[in-house]
Amino acid sequence: MGKKNPYVGSSFEDYLREQGTLEETTASAIKSVLAWQLEQAMAEESMSKVQMAKAMNTSRSQLDRILDPKNDKIQLDTLIAAAKAVGRELRIELL
Repeated sequence: MGKKNPYVGSSFEDYLREQGTLEETTASAIKSVLAWQLEQAMAEESMSKVQMAKAMNTSRSQLDRILDPKNDKIQLDTLIAAAKAVGRELRIELL
């Protein structure tokens, strides 16, 4: 019989926790989803990036950073403003 895999039966979350990357991976995933949701909302509203930046009172380059799924260094107030600009609200909760 071969070696037993120590990860069989454990979750991916357990694996990430053991690797010490759970928080970083979770933050990256959340930011990716938020960026995707904002882009979808902009499309539903037929809103260009220029229009979105104007609605947020920000620059197009700042909006590009917000919509960049790899950039997880966006302030909460910026995400709230982005959601508001597309007629949505940002909800965050602790589980």
